[in-house]
Amino acid sequence: MKMTAEESSGGCIPLRKGSALVVEGGALRGVFSTGLLDGFLEAGFNPFDFYIGVSSGASNLAAYLAEMRERNKKIYMDYSLRPEFISLARFLRGGHLMDLDWLWETTIREIRLDLPVIYSKGKPFIVVLTDVQRGKALYRVTGAQDLEHSLKASSAMPLLYRRFPEIDGRPAADGGLTDALPVGEAIRRGARRVMVVRSRPRDYLKRPGPSDLFLRRNLRRYPLLREAVVTRVQRYNESVALIRKPPEGVSIVEICPPDSFRVSRLSRNGLILQEGYGQGRTLAAAAVARWETA
Repeated sequence: MKMTAEESSGGCIPLRKGSALVVEGGALRGVFSTGLLDGFLEAGFNPFDFYIGVSSGASNLAAYLAEMRERNKKIYMDYSLRPEFISLARFLRGGHLMDLDWLWETTIREIRLDLPVIYSKGKPFIVVLTDVQRGKALYRVTGAQDLEHSLKASSAMPLLYRRFPEIDGRPAADGGLTDALPVGEAIRRGARRVMVVRSRPRDYLKRPGPSDLFLRRNLRRYPLLREAVVTRVQRYNESVALIRKPPEGVSIVEICPPDSFRVSRLSRNGLILQEGYGQGRTLAAAAVARWETA
């Protein structure tokens, strides 16, 4: 699928639809949203007109749309804990900390997404990526022919994964660098009801941290991407403010992990991951009720 000039520049193609499901990423913290979405599948709940996902949130949305309950639970509880995926020793030798090549090749071979089911519904599925050269968000309306590659590019956090997958000949990176909570994009595309699934507790606001400094120091070859890293704290917190105070005529249902959520970006503890998945699964019924009564 070729991007239009509007998509390539991070612009918006209005979809004129009424409701959207937006799912944040966060690497292993995405175990919460996969638990929640598995709960939605169990309840037969899918009232949305279109979907926007970022990084691991996009991959979780893909399994939800494929109606493959517990498919991504296996990824979090099994594949993500294997040394082939996360390896500090490999990283220190100059390799990937998170080997997305291995993960994508293995899951496509063993538990591939049911692509025909995803697109049989005729509902747009948008994956957020970052254009490395421009430092701008890309909102890619995916199809069966490009979804798997788009999901990989959306999860390609610089340094943790030492390559930039190419999208239409241009290097791309993790969508969370430029629009981690694309609620504003859902509204620009016509959504008047939005459910946003976060991977942090409700009171979380982003603050500058050591990882931002590390990224900036190692992205000198990509000045616009480096600038996007500098300003991503502000953009994230502006998105949170939009969730709390949406425009007139727009309603937003925000679903967050509880304050007791213990999963971190690179969690390696299977019990903590299982707990995080269970927290999402437990909240599914309440999320459905909130949507139906909002």
